[in-house]
Amino acid sequence: MANRNAPPIGPLAVTVVSLTLAAYFVFSAVQGDYGVLRRAEYLSESKALILHLYQLQSSISLLENKTLRLSDHYLDLDLLDQQARDVLGLIRPDEIVIQ
Repeated sequence: MANRNAPPIGPLAVTVVSLTLAAYFVFSAVQGDYGVLRRAEYLSESKALILHLYQLQSSISLLENKTLRLSDHYLDLDLLDQQARDVLGLIRPDEIVIQ
């Protein structure tokens, strides 16, 4: 004979398991590998990387321009003069060097 004063275990167990699963899924949705907080992190990192990419592309285009200006097909005398002064330490005969 079953004790009629004892609380029903079945519905209580189902409720506890359901609440535990719900808590787990809510936690995963917020802080998991694919959660809301991780997505915000990825978006922030993506923006920083895109900015860095634009800076690198700008730097590359400047270097490509200088390379073109020093090539055999296109010679920029001002740039050649500047590079000779910087790299080789050359000066013009009419200049005075102060150290």
